[in-house]
Amino acid sequence: MAEAIISPGVYARENDISFINPAPVAAGAAFIGPTVKGPVEEPTIVTSYSDYLRTFGETITSGSKQYEYLTSVAVKGYFQQGGNTALVTRIVSRSADYTRATSTFVSASAKGSNQPFTLETIGKGVNFNNATGLNTALSPAGQAYLNTDGSLVSGSSDNIRWEISNINNAVGTFSLAVRRGDDNTNNKTILETFNNLSLDPNSPNYIESVIGNQVTVVATDTTSGVSYNYKQGNFPNKSDYIRVSGVNLPTNYYLAADGISVNTDSAGVSYSGSLPVAASGSFYNATGNNVVTTAAMGAVTWFDAITTAGTNAQGVVGASYNTAISLLSNKDDYQFNIISTPGLIATNTTAGANSAINSVIALAENRGDCIAVVDLVPTGSMIGAVTGQAAGFNSSYAATYWPWVQVRSATGRNEWAPAGTLVPGIYAFTDAIAAPWFAPAGLVRGGIPGVIQAERKITKGERDTLYAGKINPIATFPGSGIAVFGQKTLQTKASALDRVNVRRLLIALKKFIGDQARTLVFEQNTLTTRNKFLSAVNPYLQSVVQRQGLYAFRVIMDDTNNTADSIDRNQLNGQILIQPTKTVEFVVLDFTIAPTGATFA
Repeated sequence: MAEAIISPGVYARENDISFINPAPVAAGAAFIGPTVKGPVEEPTIVTSYSDYLRTFGETITSGSKQYEYLTSVAVKGYFQQGGNTALVTRIVSRSADYTRATSTFVSASAKGSNQPFTLETIGKGVNFNNATGLNTALSPAGQAYLNTDGSLVSGSSDNIRWEISNINNAVGTFSLAVRRGDDNTNNKTILETFNNLSLDPNSPNYIESVIGNQVTVVATDTTSGVSYNYKQGNFPNKSDYIRVSGVNLPTNYYLAADGISVNTDSAGVSYSGSLPVAASGSFYNATGNNVVTTAAMGAVTWFDAITTAGTNAQGVVGASYNTAISLLSNKDDYQFNIISTPGLIATNTTAGANSAINSVIALAENRGDCIAVVDLVPTGSMIGAVTGQAAGFNSSYAATYWPWVQVRSATGRNEWAPAGTLVPGIYAFTDAIAAPWFAPAGLVRGGIPGVIQAERKITKGERDTLYAGKINPIATFPGSGIAVFGQKTLQTKASALDRVNVRRLLIALKKFIGDQARTLVFEQNTLTTRNKFLSAVNPYLQSVVQRQGLYAFRVIMDDTNNTADSIDRNQLNGQILIQPTKTVEFVVLDFTIAPTGATFA
């Protein structure tokens, strides 16, 4: 898409002249979807699947069964295939209904009716609650949320608790530990520990600066209509689980001028009385439930099989994706080369799914630095339905795959998942063993490990129909396994960009060259500046030629395209001409049977 040249920046434009007459990478992957827990509508980087589990969880209980969101399946496959970083944005139905859990009562030693500070979970939703309300009682009889072994009645691996220890009245410090919600007194699971904390704002160990007090707020620009995140609070969060939501009893200059005596507050009470007592507590008062039991939350009801044909909602609707998609439109804040919405199906009968798919593709087109992997039809669909859906899309920034595949879920059951759920992992594997401009398909790079079976075994003729319809088949080969056997984008017109490897080549080139060009903004428009650019870009493109990404290239940034007029407009122009390499998709072998006595040259 063309960009209007208005504000200072880098404008990377494509001129596709590779149309064929009819014949007789960044930063990792971005995932948008529902998760068990975690921050809502806050794009979050995870660097491993264990990191994902810690932040977003894995399984959820509905009724008497456990389920695994397809977001989890996708992120797991991505890291198993060699992915390095993933940007995960949790979505929920009616995000305004989701709030954070606050801490139960933190008692001060001499001011029991006042909390020295309050804590809040970073994640949102009722699964962070493990108490029924604010509890000021310190006796075991008053702590009804505790079992006799010190475990929480509502404790789970998905929520947390806090513990205060090591109070030092002489210097005004204490320790705070974050424990997992399902531990007990004799078997504590410590997730984080912050030692020598202080309530003195002048101390380098001031509790807000050590733990953090920021909260992420989602807002929408009234002029552009684009959603964005901003932080409230002075201190970045250094805890992965909690933030300090307030300090009620600050001990300003805890020690007197002699460095020994403890100062007093305005009432003449020693600051040592403001320190917390050794105790543990839990969290309560969060709202927002993944398990929807009525139509009240966005007209979606949780169902027994979250991938049932015709629904596939996982408890959310298409509109639930809107804010996350808008947030990820910010190229400066979020960088990725793949975007995936596991479980979002274009033909979903729940309102807005097709619109959300179009928004994801538009996001990829407008950013110009990523490719969208989308799914079009639910389980049980026929080939005509798949090709019919694909005909309604036309973009080289998107690709789709079919049929669905069966995977082993974290619940211990075999579950069906749309093919696109596992494709980001194929891309990651291709990048790891080759490069983005190699086709993420075939028996060498397109194998899908861990897949039990495809929904159906498609024939050669059916693969032909699918490929002609811009659908990349998931093929089953006896003895060779299940593999992606196509690399078409959803672009309708035949050109080099109707192939995934060429689109991903362009994404990689534009990322590197764009980064180099960004360093030129506000530099002098002189020959020296041009040569600086050429000396970085030419060797890089030559390396791409050597690594089989290009046949040839030429970079033009000289007086021919930087006239006096363009210089007077404060514009530096460059032209990058490339010939992408083509992949072998059709192997033609001619067998000639010769008569006896024939000789071969």
